[in-house]
Amino acid sequence: MKRSRFIKLGTATILAPIAMKLSALKSWADEQPRTDVMPAMFVGHGNPMNAILQNEFTHNWQKLGKELPKPKAILSISAHWLTNGTYVTAMEKPKTIHDFGGFPRQLFEQQYPAPGAPEVAKQVGMLVKTTDVKDDHQWGLDHGTWSVLLPMYPQADIPVLQMSIDYTKPPQYHYELAKELQALRSKGVMIMGSGNIVHNLGMVDFENKTRYDWAYEFDDKIKGFIDKGDHQSIIRYDKLGSIATMAVPTNEHYLPLMYTLGLQSKRDGIRYFNDKMDVGSISMRSILIN
Repeated sequence: MKRSRFIKLGTATILAPIAMKLSALKSWADEQPRTDVMPAMFVGHGNPMNAILQNEFTHNWQKLGKELPKPKAILSISAHWLTNGTYVTAMEKPKTIHDFGGFPRQLFEQQYPAPGAPEVAKQVGMLVKTTDVKDDHQWGLDHGTWSVLLPMYPQADIPVLQMSIDYTKPPQYHYELAKELQALRSKGVMIMGSGNIVHNLGMVDFENKTRYDWAYEFDDKIKGFIDKGDHQSIIRYDKLGSIATMAVPTNEHYLPLMYTLGLQSKRDGIRYFNDKMDVGSISMRSILIN
């Protein structure tokens, strides 16, 4: 075989799977009706008890569910699903996961029987080019997702799926990955990051009598960066020194913010809600991008 023909055959072999993926993605995009661009949000979910409490935070979730256009599906990136690699739930009926302990029985009895969204899971796999997104049939909806959606969409009639957070990757990776999901917003999918900007369980004060200056300072700085569109300073939060060490002792609750900011376009405005500190060391600041 001539060298030129060998190279052509090799190139065709390499590019064929990529071409098939792009063709499938274009086919899906052509088939989907255009809708107004759905909002993206970062929700400070905080205490799991919020799922059954009536307070300022849950009232705002309820209000938001009535104000926003109803999504065709919801893709949630929760702080409570960490994996080596990236996975997306692809089952028809995701289970409600009670991934906590030491709470009243009433909380464990809560169920959120929303249908799954296996078709959207396929779309996620086609859109993402930077990594191989694998289907998952074991996880479900953890409290980072259902404790917020229960007050927001209590009918549980909107299909919901989760995408995991690859704990081996830095914040910049998650920010860039989010950009690849942008097309879903034009197809009626609302994308929600669920975590907390400030999350230090070792310093919680359930009586809410303690004010930590480092918590407020870090939360305010992140808000300032968001207001200025300075996403790189948010990604490189560790450069903020000791206040970052206290506010983000581990980054699993901070990383969902990368997904919401990565989805922000030049046309999107910013709206804050639940912008308060809870139990001393958890920021409930939430962000709507629309």
